Amino acid sequence: MALTHGQRPAVVLSGAGVSLSSNIPTFRGSEGLWVRYDPFEYATIDALEADPEKVWQMLWELDEVLQAAEPNPAHLAIAELQDLGAVSTVITQNVDGLHQDAGSEDVVELHGSGRSLSCLACHRTDSRDEVARRTPRGEVPRCQPCGGQLRPDVVFFGELLPRDALQRAEAAVRDCDDLIVVGTAAEVEPAASLPWLGERAGARVWEINPEPSMSTARHIARPAEHALPALVQRLR
Repeated sequence: MALTHGQRPAVVLSGAGVSLSSNIPTFRGSEGLWVRYDPFEYATIDALEADPEKVWQMLWELDEVLQAAEPNPAHLAIAELQDLGAVSTVITQNVDGLHQDAGSEDVVELHGSGRSLSCLACHRTDSRDEVARRTPRGEVPRCQPCGGQLRPDVVFFGELLPRDALQRAEAAVRDCDDLIVVGTAAEVEPAASLPWLGERAGARVWEINPEPSMSTARHIARPAEHALPALVQRLR
């Protein structure tokens, strides 16, 4: 993999495969949440409002996994690529915050963040840590000022991606010479269009995945936690 030097920095588009070795299973994998929890029963706003106790059973389980996770060599390598000036923006479909924990800046979270919650009634936002501190695990979190039900600031099934995040992502892929797609099949719209937008704007699209999933000749058949540190070593 040879990134362009002296021109526009690369952009990274990351998915669940980047966090796999941080012990966060992919949602759709053989051990993913959707194997045990039907997303249309547990991951929609309608489901949350209709049966919050049922949905929060799944959300607390997900929260426990996210809180135990730490950045792996892939996250650390991406942050170092930013430090080296080889990467500008990190666009992620993950909600775990591990890119930021690794030191990455200019992170665009397409699917929101699991580290904050908002009130369905008054729309006040609280940090995950503050809510967890005052809420017994297993109970439905409530807004302190108004008592309304809280929801994690992630994109539920049927919801649109945050407009600002999508616009930032589209602008980033149009302004890079290399787009590194890592740990994602990029099959779900609108994120699936980002590699195409980048390619149309002149970017070379690279895919880092054990198995190829995109129609690009630039495929690196290695796990992210191996391929990205190797790229850092080559650029040092």
